[in-house]
Amino acid sequence: MAIAVYLLCTITSLACAFLLFRGYLRLRERLLLWSALCFVGLTISNVTLLVDSQLAADLSTLRTVPSLIGVMLLVVGLVWDSHS
Repeated sequence: MAIAVYLLCTITSLACAFLLFRGYLRLRERLLLWSALCFVGLTISNVTLLVDSQLAADLSTLRTVPSLIGVMLLVVGLVWDSHS
């Protein structure tokens, strides 16, 4: 059951990233780009979680790094765009 939840979370994150990138290409709003990059990081984190659950190995550091980078990109984008 947990694998199904992890898979659905991964698919949802990927769909969000795709839709945000598509919106960015259409509207050229930089906030959409930063949000899409954040969701790419969250998607990578979810894929790592899915692999981690199957391998029974401790990949917690590898799971955390993409999430951290994604959220940091979003924060940098928010701060950068607020000064523009």
